[in-house]
Amino acid sequence: MDKIEEIITRSVTNIIPSKEELEKLLRSGKKLNIYLGIDPTATRIHIGNGVTLRKLQEFVELGHKVTFIIGDFTALIGDSSDKESERPRLSYEEIQENFKTYKAQASKILDFSKVKVRFNGEWLKKLNFVEVVKLCQHYSVGDFVSRELIKKRLYEGKKVGLHELLYPVMQGYDSYFMDTDIQIGGADQTFNMQAGRTLQKDFRNKESFVLVTGYLEGTDGRKMSKSWGNAIWITDNPDEMFGKVMSIKDDLIVQYFRNATNTSEAKIKEVEDRLKKGENPLNIKKDLAFNVVSELHNKEDAEKAQKSFEKTFQEQKPEFTKEIESKGNISPTIAQTVGSISEAKRLISQGAVDVNGKTVSDPTLQINSGDEIKVGTKIFVKVK
Repeated sequence: MDKIEEIITRSVTNIIPSKEELEKLLRSGKKLNIYLGIDPTATRIHIGNGVTLRKLQEFVELGHKVTFIIGDFTALIGDSSDKESERPRLSYEEIQENFKTYKAQASKILDFSKVKVRFNGEWLKKLNFVEVVKLCQHYSVGDFVSRELIKKRLYEGKKVGLHELLYPVMQGYDSYFMDTDIQIGGADQTFNMQAGRTLQKDFRNKESFVLVTGYLEGTDGRKMSKSWGNAIWITDNPDEMFGKVMSIKDDLIVQYFRNATNTSEAKIKEVEDRLKKGENPLNIKKDLAFNVVSELHNKEDAEKAQKSFEKTFQEQKPEFTKEIESKGNISPTIAQTVGSISEAKRLISQGAVDVNGKTVSDPTLQINSGDEIKVGTKIFVKVK
C-alpha cells in the first residue's frame, strides 16, 4: 500500500463521489486545495478529534495546499448536525476565548508551519442579504429536515431554529470561497460538506470531493464526546492519558492503533496477528498506550507513565502522580481532573470516588490539604 492508497483508505469511511475518482486526481500530481473547518465551541480537543487532524496532516506531507478554517462566524449559529437540541449561541468574545488554546493542542498532531489558518468571518461577514438569498436557492428545506436528528426533533415537537438551516449554506460557501478540491470531516459533517460540493458544481461546474473519516470510541464504548465524560483529552497529563487508554475495551485496540496513532499499517498487522495468536491483550494495550503518550507528549513521559501504571495497577501500589488544589469540597476539587462539576457529581453518585481510602457519597464533602483522592481506576491525585 503506497501513501496515496493509505491516505484514501486508513480511517476513511466514505469518499464522495468515489474513491476511484479521488485516487485518479491525487495521482495526477496536481496540488489540491484541501480544508478542514472547526467551530471553536469548546476549549479542549480529545484524541477522537485527532482523527481528522491526522488525515489533514497526511495531505500536508504530500505537499498539497492545506487550509485550517476557524469557524468564528459559523460558531455564532452553531452546527446541530450531531445534537438533539439547538446549540446555545456563543458570543464573539466566547469564540475568541475558546480558540486561544485550540491551536496549541492541535499542533501536537498538525504542523501549522505548513498549514494556512483562516477565519470564515473574513468572507461570510461581507455577504449581503441578497447574496444570502441567492445562495439559499441552491438548497432544499426538504433535504435539511430529512436529516435524522432534525427529523427526530421535529417529531418530538422540539424547536428547530430557522437560523439552523443557514449553517450548511454558510459551510458550503466556505468551500466555494476556498475553491476547495477536498473537504475533510467526520460522518456527522457529511450533509454540510455536500453543501460545498453543490456550490462548486453549480457555480464552477467543478467536481469536488468529500472525505469522511471514521470516529473513535471513547472509554465507555460510545463515540468519544466532549459531553459524555468518555474522552481522552490531548491535554491529559501522561499518567492520565496512559491510564485511560488502558481502560478501553480489548476489541478497540486495533481501532485505536489505526485512528489514534501514526503506527504503520505493517505494525498494525503485527498487532492483529498477536491478538489472533492469543497474546494477553494487556501487553498489547500497554504498547498502544505507550505509542499514544509518546506521540502526544514524548517517549520519556511515556516510559514514566508506564512504570507508574504498572506500579499502581499491577503491583497494587498506588502512586499519587498529580497534585491539585482544594476547591473547598470534593465536587469542584475533582472537577479539575474530570472536566466538569456535573461529571464529578455523577462519579461520586456512582461510588467511583475514594478519599483517603474511603468511598465518598457526599458531593459536598470538605477536602483538606494532604487528602489522597482516587477517581475511578485511572486517576490518583493528592490535594495541595
